[in-house]
Order: sequence, then structure tokens, then C-alpha cells
Amino acid sequence: MMATLTRRRIPDTPNEVWRVCGFYPGLDPRQHLGGSAATFKAARAAFEEAWRRLLPEIPEGAFHEYRRHRSGKAEITAARERGEKPPSELPNSIMRCVCGVKFDSHRPHESLPHLEHIYAAQTADGNHRR
Repeated sequence: MMATLTRRRIPDTPNEVWRVCGFYPGLDPRQHLGGSAATFKAARAAFEEAWRRLLPEIPEGAFHEYRRHRSGKAEITAARERGEKPPSELPNSIMRCVCGVKFDSHRPHESLPHLEHIYAAQTADGNHRR
């Protein structure tokens, strides 16, 4: 499977420079490849050769993970453009006690049984309650 390529002109450079942007899922930073060429056509040919060598090293499932990650980022960007906050920035009163139980901290009957656990853990960590 050949990656879909895009190209972007790099502004503010003394010579005309284009960056060929590919897809690098599931790779260790040492596996990333770079290079330069005199023309876009030559850069494309070099990229295709590098991709042919690199593709067998990409772990199974990496493409799916990349698409899932890209989709999630797009959803967050769209929410921000609509003036909404992403779920990670919304207030949430659900907590997990050090004993492993999840509870709603806004409901005293759920949270009170766990206060002793939480304060004991804070004291043990040196985070004393004031």
C-alpha cells in the first residue's frame, strides 16, 4: 500500500524547498527517513523507494491506529471551531479511589466511604491535607 503524499512549500527559505509529507505510523524515531532532491519528481521516486523498504517494518494495526488518532484530532479541532470544549476539558466529578472504586465526588453517600483511603494515601505520599 503506497502512502498518499502531500507536498508543502516551505516559506522563508533562500531556495525553493518543498517538503513531501508521508505517513509514519508505529515507527521508532530512528526509522524515520529524510532526504532531499533537486526536483519534486526525484523526491517522489526516492520516497517511493524508501517506502517500499520501510513498509514491511510497520507493525500490523499501525495504519488503523494512525487513522483513529487522526480522526480523534479532527473531532477535537471541529469542536473547538464550533466553540465547544473537548471531553477532556469538561468538568467531571467522577473519581477513582486508591482502592480502585470509581465514585461521583458530588454524591456524599458515594464519596464519604473513600475519604479515609484518599487521605491515608495523601499522607503516605507527603501530600498532607490542609
